[in-house]
Amino acid sequence: MLLSFNNAAVEPLWSQMNLAVDRGEFIAVLGPNGVGKSTLLGTILGTRQLTAGSVDVNCRVGFIPQQRMFPQDLPLRARDLVSLSLAHGAVRHRRPDRGRVDELLAEVGATGIAHRRVGQLSGGQQQLIRQAQALANDPEVILADEPLLSLDPARQQATVAKLDAWRRERGTSIIFVTHGINPVLGVVDKVLYIAPNGHTYGAVEDVMRSEVLSELYGSDVTVINVDGRLIVV
Repeated sequence: MLLSFNNAAVEPLWSQMNLAVDRGEFIAVLGPNGVGKSTLLGTILGTRQLTAGSVDVNCRVGFIPQQRMFPQDLPLRARDLVSLSLAHGAVRHRRPDRGRVDELLAEVGATGIAHRRVGQLSGGQQQLIRQAQALANDPEVILADEPLLSLDPARQQATVAKLDAWRRERGTSIIFVTHGINPVLGVVDKVLYIAPNGHTYGAVEDVMRSEVLSELYGSDVTVINVDGRLIVV
């Protein structure tokens, strides 16, 4: 078991959270704003404390944060940021291997922007650098917090395909926070849906149902399948 929540709570956002993440799983975390999706990732990273229960992390974790543009005048190149991420695991007073930096940039398709200042990059290009940083410690679990924000549909598809390839090739588990399930519908194994009246965890077909979401929201919710896309109204 890579990580698990045991009767965990961050009051008043959510409580009685029980789930376990196995190797190679792709888990989507869904729900409206303000219910604690990003907070859940914070408890795994250790940046947010639980108010009850426990979270056990027995793996290396990589993190792709929400998209926030770097300052335009930041005097760092793309490769510099990736190098800094590698430096966290380097022996003291030793610089990260340049070849490894190049490998990570190539892995995410960012070789061509390696020497550009990050503040001059587009939102999509900056996201590539964050992906490379997340891979720096060879993670067993990648936490992705709204990684599709500010990306056009083509880049969204490329991001999902890349994460899916990593988990299939390496056995890396993905915990993917998102507002909509459709971009990951073809790859997701399980859904954690957090809503104002509680949460539920399970397979897509068990969670994305009108009666389940109606109970979570405390009002009538309808889930419609239209040509393989799920629409919640």
